[in-house]
Amino acid sequence: MSLSFVSSPSFRPFSTARPPVKFPTPGKLRPPRPPAAALRASSTRGESDGFTQKSGYLFELSTSDANALVDYNIKRIAAIYRRKPLIVVRRLVQLAVTFGRWFGARFVDELTEKSDEMFEVRAAELRRILQELGPAYVKIAQAVSSRSDLIPPSYLDQLSLLQDRIAPFSTDVALKTIEKELGLPIDLVFSEISPEPIAAASLGQVYQARLRSSGQLVAVKVQRPGVQAAISLDILILRYVAGIIKILGKFNSDLQAVIDEWASSLFREMDYVNEARNGIKFRELYGDIKDVVVPEMYQEYTTRKVIVMEWIEGQKLVEVKDLYLVEVGVYCSFRQLLECGFYHADPHPGNLLRTDDGKLAYLDFGMMGEFRKELQLGFIEACLHLVNRDYDALSEDFVTLGFLPPTADREAVTNALTGVFKDAIAKGIRNISFGDLSGNLGFTMYKFKFQIPSYFSLVIRSLAVLEGIAISFDPNYKVLGSTYPWIARKVLTDSSPELKSSLISVLYKDGVFRIDRLESLISESLRAETKKALVKQPVEAAGSKVVMKQLLSFTLTEKGSFIREILLQEVAKGLDALGLATMDSVASGAAARIPFAASLSLSSMTEEDRMNLIVLRRLSLLLSGGVKKASTNTEVTAITSSTNGMAPTSLVLYQLPPVQEIMPILSVITELPQESQQQLLSVPVDLFGRLLSRATARTIRRVFL
Repeated sequence: MSLSFVSSPSFRPFSTARPPVKFPTPGKLRPPRPPAAALRASSTRGESDGFTQKSGYLFELSTSDANALVDYNIKRIAAIYRRKPLIVVRRLVQLAVTFGRWFGARFVDELTEKSDEMFEVRAAELRRILQELGPAYVKIAQAVSSRSDLIPPSYLDQLSLLQDRIAPFSTDVALKTIEKELGLPIDLVFSEISPEPIAAASLGQVYQARLRSSGQLVAVKVQRPGVQAAISLDILILRYVAGIIKILGKFNSDLQAVIDEWASSLFREMDYVNEARNGIKFRELYGDIKDVVVPEMYQEYTTRKVIVMEWIEGQKLVEVKDLYLVEVGVYCSFRQLLECGFYHADPHPGNLLRTDDGKLAYLDFGMMGEFRKELQLGFIEACLHLVNRDYDALSEDFVTLGFLPPTADREAVTNALTGVFKDAIAKGIRNISFGDLSGNLGFTMYKFKFQIPSYFSLVIRSLAVLEGIAISFDPNYKVLGSTYPWIARKVLTDSSPELKSSLISVLYKDGVFRIDRLESLISESLRAETKKALVKQPVEAAGSKVVMKQLLSFTLTEKGSFIREILLQEVAKGLDALGLATMDSVASGAAARIPFAASLSLSSMTEEDRMNLIVLRRLSLLLSGGVKKASTNTEVTAITSSTNGMAPTSLVLYQLPPVQEIMPILSVITELPQESQQQLLSVPVDLFGRLLSRATARTIRRVFL
């Protein structure tokens, strides 16, 4: 449900023109009774509000029908409305006439060339239409109300009004619902309550109250009467229309399955007991993230239609333009999607607040999603392969994620993906937006029968909303660019065999180590703030010594053990090649003093050894804090061209790290944690063992092969 508890002059609790309703201290034993007369008088509205009247759901399901719809089941919904044909026909006529009138007006605007003049008028009309059509259509509007890059400003302004400014229903009805659901007089639970709702949305409305037992300020959310009947009918109709569209439009994706996924989440959202459980789990998983606030749930005062939670005071995130809190939200979304797999599936602007003390508050936990482990890994691998332009592997990822059927022509798909993504990727990971990735993908998806898995609509929305909020005040913001550092860190540190295998496939091609990719991964991972040290300044702003310290600390931990093994292996290769170059230099110097020997080639170095020397040089730059410098194409070209044709002696001298590069590393070692220093002591022994192993193997090959 889309409710925000916002601090503003018109909505400040207990400071409105009418004071909060206060209750006398109850007796020790007091039988249940209806709300006090003063409470009835506090509501000036009738039993039915304007939103309900215009939404066409002035009917309630019977008790048996309502109990049958505790969970989403399209067969049960269809069976219920087969017995109510007049209600279905009335709703179909209402939808056809309402939308037909609006589209007709837009068509007339086009004919009379008044489209620009009437643009804002039609936007306001569309918002009123969606509100009148009821909660299902309001929820759909909320799903796109944060995308300022996709929705024209006039429409965006109007749709944003649907987040928490729906006409409230009768307070008298709400208070009766609270008493009925809790089975207690309201004055036994609360010592005071706001006389009118603080916010109203499509599924319910919120009051501010104070618990009598503890004095805690709380939000009390009460469900609208008849909302379950309205939503179930509209879902039935939408699902039927989706089936027709799929047939006529020859869509590859199962639109009905997408609606089923959304409807299942919506039905769970209408169960406040489920929302309270979700809120508790969300608080346990993410409540310890720096600058994230999750309200406490009061399960003892929660039923299917009433929920009580801690009051959160703040402003909508989209209104305060705090890019740092968007970054906090990006990190929290990463944790939700790619580590824990339990994510907030409805993070529209009304559900994200900036608290008075500058923290990000999550509200409304009715619509949550589960992201299975295999899908998490598939998503991470797809991002990794996309950034590194491994389109062969990306086509395999699309099969894993359910976008492509296993029978698809992989080679043709790879060629198509190359054409679609190459321009977007050329801008760099930090400049990729969802719009870039989807720009030319439509035709390719249709041609190769791409499907949009039902689960993915909620996943992509959870990230797209954050990007939509951010670009409303920073047009250059890219949520994928902010998420990728966390993906890079996870790839480098995760212990799962699947991600280790993906890392190896990215770093090695035909046995050749691609150090530029390692540099890129490490550089990106260092941009990822840890949950204990989220800072407003990016890592790149720090000096090379700070970068060096972070890099060493990272590789010397248990999580960095796998990448440490790769680094030691490549350093050993480089030192081995350096040893060969040294021996060649000595041999060349001796041969120069022997008559007729100067013209003989005594070099035992191969092209692979030369590449290992280049890698060693770049690793020395990497470990000395020059991540950014070492990862540029200019540096790669310079090193490669400068070593071609070098004499062995010059090559040795070139590859030896200068003193000014070694000294900072030595000074950083003393600042490392004790456990990292202890791990560092084992590195020389391990490195010597690898060198000895390589030298022994090479000697055996030369002697016996």
